Amino acid sequence: MNNTFNLQYIKHEDVDSNKWNRCIDKAPNCRIYGYDWHLDRTAIIWDALVWGDYEFVMPLPFRQKWGIRYLYQPLFSQQLGIFPSPPNNIAVLFYTELSKRFRFSDSHLNSENTALKDLNEITFLARKNYLLQLLPNYKELAGSFSKNTKRNLIKAGKNNLHLITGIRLEEYLEFKKKNLPIKLTTKELESLKSIIALGQYKGFGEIYGVYTPDNELCSAVYFCHWKNRIIYMNAASNERGKELGGMYFLVDKFIQKYAGENITLDFEGSMLPGVARFYHGFGATPETYFQLKFNRLPLPLKWLKR
Repeated sequence: MNNTFNLQYIKHEDVDSNKWNRCIDKAPNCRIYGYDWHLDRTAIIWDALVWGDYEFVMPLPFRQKWGIRYLYQPLFSQQLGIFPSPPNNIAVLFYTELSKRFRFSDSHLNSENTALKDLNEITFLARKNYLLQLLPNYKELAGSFSKNTKRNLIKAGKNNLHLITGIRLEEYLEFKKKNLPIKLTTKELESLKSIIALGQYKGFGEIYGVYTPDNELCSAVYFCHWKNRIIYMNAASNERGKELGGMYFLVDKFIQKYAGENITLDFEGSMLPGVARFYHGFGATPETYFQLKFNRLPLPLKWLKR
Protein backbone atom coordinates (compact mmCIF):
# COMPACT_ATOMS: atom_id res chain seq x y z
CA MET A 1 0.00 0.00 0.00
CA ASN A 2 1.38 3.41 -0.93
CA ASN A 3 0.54 5.72 1.96
CA THR A 4 0.89 8.78 -0.27
CA PHE A 5 -2.33 7.87 -2.08
CA ASN A 6 -4.26 7.55 1.20
CA LEU A 7 -3.77 11.23 2.01
CA GLN A 8 -5.80 13.72 0.00
CA TYR A 9 -5.90 17.50 -0.01
CA ILE A 10 -9.58 18.42 -0.37
CA LYS A 11 -11.00 21.85 -1.11
CA HIS A 12 -13.61 23.18 1.29
CA GLU A 13 -16.44 22.90 -1.21
CA ASP A 14 -15.58 19.24 -1.92
CA VAL A 15 -15.55 18.06 1.71
CA ASP A 16 -18.23 15.43 2.37
CA SER A 17 -20.02 17.05 5.29
CA ASN A 18 -21.64 13.86 6.60
CA LYS A 19 -18.44 11.84 6.55
CA TRP A 20 -16.44 14.73 8.00
CA ASN A 21 -18.76 15.33 10.96
CA ARG A 22 -19.11 11.60 11.57
CA CYS A 23 -15.31 11.33 11.83
CA ILE A 24 -15.11 14.25 14.28
CA ASP A 25 -18.04 12.97 16.31
CA LYS A 26 -16.63 9.46 16.77
CA ALA A 27 -13.05 10.55 17.46
CA PRO A 28 -11.85 10.00 21.06
CA ASN A 29 -10.30 13.47 20.81
CA CYS A 30 -13.53 15.05 19.51
CA ARG A 31 -13.61 18.83 19.87
CA ILE A 32 -16.53 21.04 18.87
CA TYR A 33 -14.09 23.28 16.98
CA GLY A 34 -13.56 20.56 14.34
CA TYR A 35 -17.13 20.21 13.03
CA ASP A 36 -17.70 21.85 9.65
CA TRP A 37 -20.54 24.03 10.98
CA HIS A 38 -18.21 25.48 13.64
CA LEU A 39 -15.36 25.98 11.15
CA ASP A 40 -17.74 27.73 8.75
CA ARG A 41 -18.46 30.27 11.50
CA THR A 42 -14.88 30.80 12.67
CA ALA A 43 -12.36 30.04 9.94
CA ILE A 44 -14.76 30.81 7.06
CA ILE A 45 -12.06 29.81 4.52
CA TRP A 46 -10.65 26.33 5.12
CA ASP A 47 -9.57 23.28 3.21
CA ALA A 48 -8.72 19.84 4.59
CA LEU A 49 -6.37 16.90 4.63
CA VAL A 50 -8.26 13.60 4.62
CA TRP A 51 -6.85 10.11 5.08
CA GLY A 52 -8.60 7.29 3.25
CA ASP A 53 -12.39 7.38 3.48
CA TYR A 54 -12.40 10.06 6.22
CA GLU A 55 -10.57 7.82 8.70
CA PHE A 56 -8.43 10.78 9.82
CA VAL A 57 -9.16 14.41 9.02
CA MET A 58 -7.42 17.73 9.59
CA PRO A 59 -9.07 21.11 8.98
CA LEU A 60 -6.80 23.75 7.45
CA PRO A 61 -7.95 27.32 8.16
CA PHE A 62 -5.86 29.58 5.95
CA ARG A 63 -5.48 33.10 4.71
CA GLN A 64 -3.75 34.49 1.67
CA LYS A 65 -1.71 37.65 1.37
CA TRP A 66 0.52 38.81 -1.49
CA GLY A 67 -0.24 35.49 -3.19
CA ILE A 68 1.13 33.51 -0.23
CA ARG A 69 -1.10 31.06 1.64
CA TYR A 70 -0.55 30.53 5.36
CA LEU A 71 -2.19 28.58 8.19
CA TYR A 72 -3.50 30.36 11.25
CA GLN A 73 -5.63 29.60 14.31
CA PRO A 74 -9.11 31.15 14.08
CA LEU A 75 -10.65 32.88 17.08
CA PHE A 76 -13.10 30.85 19.18
CA SER A 77 -11.35 27.60 18.18
CA GLN A 78 -8.72 26.66 20.72
CA GLN A 79 -7.69 23.25 19.39
CA LEU A 80 -7.84 21.76 15.90
CA GLY A 81 -5.25 19.34 14.47
CA ILE A 82 -5.91 15.75 13.41
CA PHE A 83 -9.05 13.79 14.34
CA PRO A 84 -8.82 11.09 15.60
CA SER A 85 -5.19 11.25 16.68
CA PRO A 86 -3.25 9.04 14.23
CA PRO A 87 -0.17 6.86 14.71
CA ASN A 88 3.08 8.79 14.30
CA ASN A 89 3.86 7.43 10.82
CA ILE A 90 0.57 8.87 9.52
CA ALA A 91 0.96 12.12 11.48
CA VAL A 92 4.34 12.65 9.78
CA LEU A 93 2.64 12.49 6.38
CA PHE A 94 0.01 15.04 7.44
CA TYR A 95 2.58 17.52 8.75
CA THR A 96 4.93 17.04 5.79
CA GLU A 97 2.07 17.69 3.38
CA LEU A 98 1.23 20.91 5.24
CA SER A 99 4.75 22.24 4.87
CA LYS A 100 4.64 21.55 1.13
CA ARG A 101 1.35 23.34 0.54
CA PHE A 102 1.72 26.35 2.86
CA ARG A 103 4.58 28.76 3.43
CA PHE A 104 3.84 29.55 7.07
CA SER A 105 1.97 28.00 9.98
CA ASP A 106 1.02 29.31 13.40
CA SER A 107 -1.78 26.90 14.28
CA HIS A 108 -2.86 24.68 17.18
CA LEU A 109 -3.15 20.92 17.38
CA ASN A 110 -5.36 19.21 19.96
CA SER A 111 -4.15 17.73 23.22
CA GLU A 112 -4.06 14.15 21.87
CA ASN A 113 -1.86 15.04 18.89
CA THR A 114 1.72 14.38 19.96
CA ALA A 115 4.73 16.51 19.11
CA LEU A 116 7.11 14.80 16.68
CA LYS A 117 10.87 15.11 16.49
CA ASP A 118 13.16 15.54 13.51
CA LEU A 119 10.60 17.04 11.13
CA ASN A 120 12.36 19.43 8.79
CA GLU A 121 11.51 23.10 9.53
CA ILE A 122 8.50 22.16 11.72
CA THR A 123 8.47 22.95 15.44
CA PHE A 124 5.97 22.07 18.16
CA LEU A 125 5.59 24.58 21.00
CA ALA A 126 3.84 23.49 24.19
CA ARG A 127 0.78 25.43 25.36
CA LYS A 128 -1.42 24.94 28.43
CA ASN A 129 -5.13 24.33 28.71
CA TYR A 130 -6.86 24.01 32.12
CA LEU A 131 -9.41 21.32 32.95
CA LEU A 132 -11.51 20.70 36.05
CA GLN A 133 -13.15 17.28 36.56
CA LEU A 134 -16.55 17.91 38.18
CA LEU A 135 -17.28 14.32 39.27
CA PRO A 136 -16.39 14.88 42.97
CA ASN A 137 -19.01 16.51 45.20
CA TYR A 138 -18.88 20.28 45.71
CA LYS A 139 -17.31 20.06 49.17
CA GLU A 140 -14.42 18.07 47.77
CA LEU A 141 -14.03 20.39 44.78
CA ALA A 142 -14.10 23.51 46.97
CA GLY A 143 -11.43 21.96 49.18
CA SER A 144 -9.05 22.20 46.21
CA PHE A 145 -9.63 25.93 45.69
CA SER A 146 -6.59 28.10 46.34
CA LYS A 147 -6.43 30.43 49.35
CA ASN A 148 -6.74 33.42 47.04
CA THR A 149 -9.85 31.97 45.36
CA LYS A 150 -11.48 31.21 48.71
CA ARG A 151 -10.71 34.74 49.88
CA ASN A 152 -12.22 36.25 46.74
CA LEU A 153 -15.34 34.09 47.09
CA ILE A 154 -15.85 35.29 50.68
CA LYS A 155 -15.56 38.90 49.47
CA ALA A 156 -17.90 38.29 46.53
CA GLY A 157 -20.44 36.66 48.83
CA LYS A 158 -20.78 39.92 50.76
CA ASN A 159 -21.65 41.97 47.67
CA ASN A 160 -25.28 40.86 47.15
CA LEU A 161 -24.55 39.58 43.65
CA HIS A 162 -27.08 37.42 41.86
CA LEU A 163 -26.70 34.98 38.98
CA ILE A 164 -29.03 34.64 36.00
CA THR A 165 -28.71 31.85 33.43
CA GLY A 166 -29.85 32.13 29.85
CA ILE A 167 -29.35 35.89 29.42
CA ARG A 168 -30.05 37.36 25.99
CA LEU A 169 -27.39 37.22 23.31
CA GLU A 170 -27.88 40.90 22.42
CA GLU A 171 -27.27 41.96 26.02
CA TYR A 172 -24.13 39.84 26.22
CA LEU A 173 -22.67 41.14 22.95
CA GLU A 174 -23.30 44.75 23.92
CA PHE A 175 -21.62 44.11 27.27
CA LYS A 176 -18.74 42.34 25.54
CA LYS A 177 -18.15 45.21 23.10
CA LYS A 178 -17.96 47.73 25.94
CA ASN A 179 -15.54 45.72 28.05
CA LEU A 180 -12.91 44.29 25.75
CA PRO A 181 -9.27 45.12 26.54
CA ILE A 182 -8.50 44.33 22.88
CA LYS A 183 -11.32 45.27 20.54
CA LEU A 184 -12.75 42.67 18.19
CA THR A 185 -13.45 43.61 14.59
CA THR A 186 -17.03 43.73 13.32
CA LYS A 187 -16.35 40.48 11.45
CA GLU A 188 -15.06 38.77 14.61
CA LEU A 189 -18.08 39.92 16.61
CA GLU A 190 -20.38 38.58 13.91
CA SER A 191 -18.57 35.25 14.11
CA LEU A 192 -19.03 35.16 17.90
CA LYS A 193 -22.69 36.08 17.51
CA SER A 194 -23.23 33.26 15.02
CA ILE A 195 -21.52 30.68 17.28
CA ILE A 196 -23.54 31.64 20.36
CA ALA A 197 -26.83 31.96 18.45
CA LEU A 198 -26.41 28.43 17.11
CA GLY A 199 -25.53 27.09 20.57
CA GLN A 200 -28.57 28.72 22.13
CA TYR A 201 -30.87 27.56 19.33
CA LYS A 202 -29.60 23.96 19.46
CA GLY A 203 -29.59 23.93 23.27
CA PHE A 204 -25.90 23.21 23.86
CA GLY A 205 -24.90 26.79 24.72
CA GLU A 206 -25.98 29.14 27.50
CA ILE A 207 -24.90 32.54 28.78
CA TYR A 208 -24.54 33.09 32.53
CA GLY A 209 -24.63 36.65 33.85
CA VAL A 210 -23.82 38.14 37.25
CA TYR A 211 -25.70 41.28 38.29
CA THR A 212 -25.01 43.85 40.97
CA PRO A 213 -27.63 44.78 43.61
CA ASP A 214 -28.76 47.63 41.33
CA ASN A 215 -29.28 45.11 38.48
CA GLU A 216 -26.20 46.01 36.42
CA LEU A 217 -24.58 43.19 34.45
CA CYS A 218 -20.97 43.02 35.65
CA SER A 219 -19.62 39.59 34.56
CA ALA A 220 -20.79 37.05 31.99
CA VAL A 221 -19.68 33.79 30.37
CA TYR A 222 -20.84 31.82 27.36
CA PHE A 223 -20.64 28.11 28.22
CA CYS A 224 -20.79 25.47 25.49
CA HIS A 225 -21.82 21.94 26.56
CA TRP A 226 -20.52 19.33 24.11
CA LYS A 227 -20.40 15.63 24.90
CA ASN A 228 -18.73 15.29 28.31
CA ARG A 229 -17.17 18.78 28.27
CA ILE A 230 -18.51 22.16 29.17
CA ILE A 231 -16.32 24.82 27.59
CA TYR A 232 -15.81 28.22 29.20
CA MET A 233 -15.78 29.57 25.67
CA ASN A 234 -16.13 33.32 26.01
CA ALA A 235 -16.16 35.67 28.99
CA ALA A 236 -16.27 39.35 29.91
CA SER A 237 -16.21 41.51 33.04
CA ASN A 238 -16.41 45.25 33.53
CA GLU A 239 -14.51 47.19 36.19
CA ARG A 240 -17.39 46.80 38.63
CA GLY A 241 -17.38 43.05 38.07
CA LYS A 242 -13.65 42.85 38.77
CA GLU A 243 -14.06 44.95 41.90
CA LEU A 244 -16.96 42.84 43.25
CA GLY A 245 -15.52 39.45 42.30
CA GLY A 246 -18.23 38.74 39.75
CA MET A 247 -16.31 36.09 37.81
CA TYR A 248 -15.28 34.24 40.98
CA PHE A 249 -18.94 34.24 42.03
CA LEU A 250 -20.10 33.01 38.60
CA VAL A 251 -17.62 30.14 38.25
CA ASP A 252 -18.25 28.98 41.82
CA LYS A 253 -22.03 28.87 41.24
CA PHE A 254 -21.44 26.98 38.00
CA ILE A 255 -19.28 24.40 39.78
CA GLN A 256 -21.92 24.01 42.48
CA LYS A 257 -24.54 23.30 39.81
CA TYR A 258 -22.58 20.55 38.04
CA ALA A 259 -20.61 19.05 40.94
CA GLY A 260 -21.01 15.29 41.10
CA GLU A 261 -21.58 14.90 37.35
CA ASN A 262 -19.19 13.12 34.99
CA ILE A 263 -18.32 16.33 33.16
CA THR A 264 -15.09 18.20 32.51
CA LEU A 265 -15.08 21.98 32.78
CA ASP A 266 -12.73 23.12 30.03
CA PHE A 267 -11.41 26.61 30.75
CA GLU A 268 -9.69 26.72 27.32
CA GLY A 269 -6.46 27.69 29.08
CA SER A 270 -4.36 30.78 28.78
CA MET A 271 -0.69 31.61 28.36
CA LEU A 272 -1.31 34.77 30.40
CA PRO A 273 -0.07 34.09 33.96
CA GLY A 274 -2.89 36.01 35.67
CA VAL A 275 -5.64 34.21 33.75
CA ALA A 276 -3.95 30.83 34.28
CA ARG A 277 -3.83 31.53 38.05
CA PHE A 278 -7.56 32.25 38.03
CA TYR A 279 -8.31 28.85 36.45
CA HIS A 280 -5.78 27.01 38.59
CA GLY A 281 -7.29 28.67 41.66
CA PHE A 282 -10.47 26.62 41.18
CA GLY A 283 -8.45 23.40 41.21
CA ALA A 284 -8.16 23.09 37.43
CA THR A 285 -5.12 21.16 36.24
CA PRO A 286 -3.10 21.85 33.09
CA GLU A 287 -3.07 19.70 29.99
CA THR A 288 -0.57 20.25 27.20
CA TYR A 289 -1.38 20.82 23.55
CA PHE A 290 0.97 21.99 20.84
CA GLN A 291 1.33 24.94 18.54
CA LEU A 292 2.53 23.84 15.10
CA LYS A 293 4.92 26.33 13.53
CA PHE A 294 6.99 26.57 10.41
CA ASN A 295 8.19 29.52 8.35
CA ARG A 296 9.14 29.17 4.70
CA LEU A 297 8.30 32.74 3.75
CA PRO A 298 10.58 34.70 1.41
CA LEU A 299 13.41 36.28 3.39
CA PRO A 300 12.05 39.84 3.87
CA LEU A 301 8.72 38.47 5.16
CA LYS A 302 10.33 35.67 7.14
CA TRP A 303 11.89 38.12 9.57
CA LEU A 304 8.58 39.94 10.07
CA LYS A 305 6.83 36.69 11.05
CA ARG A 306 9.45 35.39 13.51
